This record gives sequence, C-alpha cells and structure tokens, in this order.
Amino acid sequence: MPNAFTTLVGIEIPIVQAALGGATSPQFAAAVSNAGGLGMLALGWSLPEAVRAEIRATKALTKRPFGVNLVLTYPQEERLAICLEEGVPVVSFFWGQAGSLTAAAHRGGAKVLHTAGGAEQARISAADGADAIVAQGWEAGGHVYGTVATMALVPAVVDQVAPVPVLAAGGIADGRGLAAAMALGAAGAWIGTRFLASIEAPIHPRYRDRILTAKETDTEYGTVFDVGWPDAPHRSLRNKTIEAWEAAGRPPAGRRPHEGAVVAKSPYGDVVAYQSHTPGSGDEGDIDALALWSGQGVSLVRRVQPAAEIVREISDEARAILARLGNDPSF
Repeated sequence: MPNAFTTLVGIEIPIVQAALGGATSPQFAAAVSNAGGLGMLALGWSLPEAVRAEIRATKALTKRPFGVNLVLTYPQEERLAICLEEGVPVVSFFWGQAGSLTAAAHRGGAKVLHTAGGAEQARISAADGADAIVAQGWEAGGHVYGTVATMALVPAVVDQVAPVPVLAAGGIADGRGLAAAMALGAAGAWIGTRFLASIEAPIHPRYRDRILTAKETDTEYGTVFDVGWPDAPHRSLRNKTIEAWEAAGRPPAGRRPHEGAVVAKSPYGDVVAYQSHTPGSGDEGDIDALALWSGQGVSLVRRVQPAAEIVREISDEARAILARLGNDPSF
C-alpha cells in the first residue's frame, strides 16, 4: 500500500538516493529509480548544456520518476527552467529558501522537495509550497545544513509541517534506520553514504575503500574543505588533511598547511588542498587527502552492491521490522 510520499512522486519504495554532489550520474539515478526508489542527479553547479544532457541520458535509461537537486548558493533560474523544459518530475532544493523557485517548479509540473535542518526552516519551506520536506540531521555526510540530530529533528519537523510528508536524512543506512524514521513519522528516507558503496556510484575506488572500512567515529564535522564553498559545514571521513590542519593548531583559511597545493587532478582540472570536491572515478593523485564525504552511518556500509540491490535490501528489512512490531509497512 503506498504512503503519502510514494504517491506524491509516483514511486513504489520510500527511498531516495541522496543528491550526492559529484557522485551522481544518469546510470546511478536510473538504477535506483528502476528499482522502485527515487534516483537523483546533483546538477546545481553544472553548465546548462550539461544539465540538459544528464537529464536526457537519465530519461533514456528509465521511464520511472527521478529528480534533480539544485543548490541555492548559486542562481538556479536557468537550470530550473531546463529541468522543466525536459520534463523532470521532481526538483529538490538545498541550502537556503527556494522562494519563488518553488512556484516556478510547480508551474512547470514538477513536485518540490526542500531540505531543512530545523523545524522553523521546514515550516517556511512548507508555507512556500514545498510538496515534501527532507529533514537532514547533522549525522549526514557531505554538506550539512543544520546541527540537530536526526532522531530529534524528524518528529519536530513532522509536527511542524503535517500533512506535508517528511523524509528523514542523516545516519540512515539500512532497514532498521528506515523503520525507525517511519516510526518517528517520516514517510521515507533520503540515503547517501550507503549508496556510495553501489557499483554505479562514480567515485574513486580508494574513496569507496575508505567508506567500507570506516567506523562511525571516523567522521569529522566542520568547515575544513571550504575552497569553492566557504562557510559551509560538512561531514567527511577524517584523513591526512584534517590531521595536518589539527597538528598545526587548526589555523584559519590562508594559513593552513599545504594550502593552495595541487593534490590531485580531475577530468575538470586541478584539485587543491581543502577543496570542496568529491573524488571521482577519473581522478588521479593523493585521493586520501581529498574530501571523503561520509555520514555517521558509515559503519553499516560493508560491501559493494548494485544500487537496485541496496534499495531492495533496505526496503525488505524495514518491512519485516515494521511488520514484527505490528505496524502496517504502508509501502
């Protein structure tokens, strides 16, 4: 039986592949969507022609709904217009309030997801017309908008925006996490770190290896990797860059060890120390020195699987748990 969120976006399983900036692709998003979840493309900084190409490539691989994430630190009117021209059914906004972009997305026929780190932010987004709220707890990997833990945040957001459906994000990497989120009132989960271990995720093998061997205590929350995106808190695996910065006394930007040094090369150019960059499959150089985005649920990620298998495994486990507790799984 469908729930409010799956009905809203036309999917079968209440699992969304997080918009992993720099780690998404048409093949990845389509694999999740074809499995019954909602695949996402992260296109908030892509050139217009690349936005159109990625969307068209995804549409060629799936007939099911998928979404595009747009980061509000950049002007997004042109990218949103392209998404709507191409018939993208779901658009998500992150890092700020979308304002008039929400109405524009609705006029173009898209459903709108909006990420919030607090209940008041969620209330504003819902009042602006967001069709669903992603409640992102600070356990999440990558860039993190708030400082409240998922367990406390989700029910607060649910109470604030009901009947608007809420997705839980941060620290969820298996069926237990999905079941717990739904017990808190969420209609589904937005999952990132677990999907980094999918065979379709276009990340560097060394980055994936670090994910597979990390403990829940191996992540760092802060603003170390700020080149290109200043003053934006994030969570990543602890590595040699963070350790060298700590050994130097945590100096501010401009006085950090090796600042400005080229540590790797990507297909798009040089990658310097402290850069906000996801280690991609085509990168070369000192991968261990780069931003290894990861959430605290990383200790639950222990093997590489097809994305579709991850979707099925999480959903099957969640169904079994909710059934055992006497609850209708409703998906």
